[in-house]
Amino acid sequence: MLKAILIDFLPLEMTKDEAKFRLEEAESLIKTYGGVVLLKTYQKKIAPIYKTYIGAGKIEDLKQEGQKLGANILIVNNELKPLQTYNLSEEFRKVNMKVWDRIDLILKIFQKHAETKEAQLEIELASLRHMGPRIYGMGMILSRQGGGIGGRGIGETNTEIMKRHIATHIKKIEQALEKSQANRELHRASRRRKNFHTVGIVGYTNVGKSSLLNALTKKGAYSADELFATLDTRVARLQLPDGNQVLLTDTIGFIQDLPPTLIKSFKSTLEETIEADLLLHVIDLSDPRWEYKIDVVNEVLGNLGAIHKPIIYVFNKIDLLGPKFPAKTLTARYARFHPTFTSTYQKTGLVELRLEIEKMLFPAKKNS
Repeated sequence: MLKAILIDFLPLEMTKDEAKFRLEEAESLIKTYGGVVLLKTYQKKIAPIYKTYIGAGKIEDLKQEGQKLGANILIVNNELKPLQTYNLSEEFRKVNMKVWDRIDLILKIFQKHAETKEAQLEIELASLRHMGPRIYGMGMILSRQGGGIGGRGIGETNTEIMKRHIATHIKKIEQALEKSQANRELHRASRRRKNFHTVGIVGYTNVGKSSLLNALTKKGAYSADELFATLDTRVARLQLPDGNQVLLTDTIGFIQDLPPTLIKSFKSTLEETIEADLLLHVIDLSDPRWEYKIDVVNEVLGNLGAIHKPIIYVFNKIDLLGPKFPAKTLTARYARFHPTFTSTYQKTGLVELRLEIEKMLFPAKKNS
C-alpha cells in the first residue's frame, strides 16, 4: 500500500484556493490507486530547482517527515525531468522511499483500470514514452561517473542497449495499435455509409459520464465515485424518441495538466469519441469548480482537434443542488451549447436530452 507524502510546486501568483484544489485532486488520485496521503505540502518559487526540482532544505524536511510518519513514497504533483527523478530517487532511497511524479501516478491508475488489450497496449506505450528519457538520463549520469577520460562508461553502453530495446518495443506496440485504429476506421466508414450517427460522451474525470451512458442505454458500464474509473471505450445503442438509433460512446475522462504524451498514446481509444458526429460534454454542476473544468475539457478537445464539433452541455448531478439551481441563467449563458440538465441518480432530464440529440442529428425529420 502506498503511504505517501504529497508535494506540489506552485508558481508565486497561484491563489490558496487553486493550490488547495490541486493538492486535493492529487490526493484523490492517490486514493483511487489505493494509497493514503500522510502529509500534503507545497513549495512556491519562481522556478523549480534544476537538479532536484525541490529545494535542498525541503528535501531534508520531507525525508525526516517520511521516517517519522512511516511513508514509503514521495509523490510530486508535477512532471519531473529525468535528472530530477534520478537525483530525488537517490536522496529518498536513503530513507527507503520511492519517488513518483504525477505522470507515474496517473499511469499506475490507468494500469489498474484497463480491461481491453488495446487499452493495455496504450498504457504500455505511454509508460515507455515516459520512462525512456529517464533511462537515457540515468545512463548519461552513470557514464560520466564511471567512463573515465576517453573511455566508454558502462552507463553509456547499457543506455544504448536499452534505447534500442525501448525503440523496438515502442514500434511493435504502435504497429499493433495501428491495426486497431484501421479496424475502428473500417467500422466508422461502414456506419457512415449506412448514415448511422455516433454521439461521444466527454468530460472531466468523475463527472458522471459512465453513469449517463448507463442511464440512457442500460449498458451496465462500470461507474464509481473515483477518478479515471473508466478507461476503455464503451459503446452502446441509444434509442431516440422518434425511433432513430445512434451509437453512444464513452471513454477516458480528462483532467488538468494531462500531458500531450498521454493524449498521443491514447489516440486509438479517444478516436472513437472525437470522430463522433455530436459530443455530449458532461459537467458536474454540484462541483464548485465546474467552470474551470469546462475550460480544461475544452482545452483538451482543442488539442484533439474536436472543439468545433456540435456539442451539447449536459449539466449533471442537479439532484445535489436542490430545486433552485439557476437553469434559466445557464440556458441563456450557454445557449449555443444547447444545455440540458440531468440527474443520472434520479433519472431526470434524460427525455429532454434524447430530444435534443435527435433535434441536432435529425433536423430535417423534426422540421418535416
